[in-house]
Amino acid sequence: MKVSLFITCVSDMIFANVGKHTVEILERVGCEVDFPAAQTCCGQPAYNSGYLQEAKQSMKQMMRSFKDAEYVVGPSGSCVGMLKEYPAIFKGDSEWEEAAVDLANKSYEITQFLVDVLGVTDLGSAFKGKVTYHPSCHMTRILGVKDAPQTLLRQVKGIELIELPVKEDCCGFGGTFAVKNPDISREMVKEKSQHVSETNAEYLAGGDMGCLMNIGGRMRREGKNVKVVHITEILNTHEQGGGIA
Repeated sequence: MKVSLFITCVSDMIFANVGKHTVEILERVGCEVDFPAAQTCCGQPAYNSGYLQEAKQSMKQMMRSFKDAEYVVGPSGSCVGMLKEYPAIFKGDSEWEEAAVDLANKSYEITQFLVDVLGVTDLGSAFKGKVTYHPSCHMTRILGVKDAPQTLLRQVKGIELIELPVKEDCCGFGGTFAVKNPDISREMVKEKSQHVSETNAEYLAGGDMGCLMNIGGRMRREGKNVKVVHITEILNTHEQGGGIA
């Protein structure tokens, strides 16, 4: 099966290892992975800030870049969720509507692709440590991916998976929300940090790097020793020796 990697801006610029882990996981399950170098931002920051015409330029470039892809897979529920919005944005556009529908229909978040498309629930991963999982808002509410991440985590050998209290609450990031409403965002992430602490987990895992960056930053400022990791970092671990350094 041929898969085109949608790297996302945050992974490309800040969490490069997440892209590496995503590719290695896909190759482990037999996929042939390529990387369309012409891809760009999915357009979400500009779109959510009300700059529709500017956002459409990025969206059109994404549709051009992945035109020939069989499947498009990315390590972010938020960014893949944005691709799913393209058909509504380009509805009635004689030039772009068909391409928007095509890209939306073949795009998946990595855990969603593994579980729902490939039927893979056990990657043979081994990871020793106490882990709690943060289900990001965009992953669960926009993309509708709720079970796949924890289905995969539960099969990891050696893991102790702990339920996060009030897990459905937003961490306060919300992209530009954290910039435009810093006081509210600060209180929201403060609560999320407290809930993580209540689990006594050593690791906080999630599927959206913006949220992990937000929560991780708060916990570091509070002096909390919890390692924040993208879910692919756990799923791509094979040695049951002591987690991630």
